[in-house]
Amino acid sequence: MNEAALAQGRGMSGLGSAQAARLIALLLPLGLLGGALGSQYIGGLHPCEMCYWQRWPHGLAILLAAGSFTAPATSWRSRALTLLAALSIAVSGAIGVYHAGVEAKVFEGFTTCTSNGAMSFEDLLKVPLVRCDQIQWSLLGISMAGWNAILSLGGAALILILSLKGRRA
Repeated sequence: MNEAALAQGRGMSGLGSAQAARLIALLLPLGLLGGALGSQYIGGLHPCEMCYWQRWPHGLAILLAAGSFTAPATSWRSRALTLLAALSIAVSGAIGVYHAGVEAKVFEGFTTCTSNGAMSFEDLLKVPLVRCDQIQWSLLGISMAGWNAILSLGGAALILILSLKGRRA
């Protein structure tokens, strides 16, 4: 294989498209989930029920993307796990769109009380009341749910593009 053909499938960093896709599929949900947990345990922001919903797909994506590193990046198994991780990331992004819509009063959201891990009435009294339609933190006018939606859906699209590009090369 000549250098021109080799360089065609690689970015400036020297990673091929398949390698870049699976690296993004691992690092993006790690960063987003890490940020969510950091905001909770370090920053003191208490998540609502829909915040938890957005975390589960990121956890699954991390496991799937980590599994993609057990085979060569261009193998069928690695590509399938990377694409499944991208799908899981996109699911979190879709939940983020809905959550941001609830915060913006575009969607109704919950009409009944939800609890965040309380097992008894005493536990319920200790758990802070966090409403899904209230924004606790925002940057540039975009809530955490909105940022999750933007980054997750954008990242999932990028992973898909890189995966398809790598397949054609």
